[in-house]
Amino acid sequence: MAFIKIQNVVINTSYVAAVKLDHQTSLGEESVSVLIATPKFPLLQLDTIAQNFYHYEWMEFTGSAATALQDYFTSFNNVIDLLPPYQESNVG
Repeated sequence: MAFIKIQNVVINTSYVAAVKLDHQTSLGEESVSVLIATPKFPLLQLDTIAQNFYHYEWMEFTGSAATALQDYFTSFNNVIDLLPPYQESNVG
């Protein structure tokens, strides 16, 4: 479990369900969106976890916050890229 702080928002990375990189707002401003999934039930009922027991909320960041998140979620120290853009093909 790790925490990341973006401006006045602290996010527990255990609850990050998805991240949209290189996204744009309706005004055309570059943004990064983070989908947070938090449990809606007491922690004592963990044996009954199902997908509908989560509350999902998209958080959209722009400006320097979007740049910082873009850097964080594209860093090989934080995320494994399964299809790196600079990978050379071995097909002959």
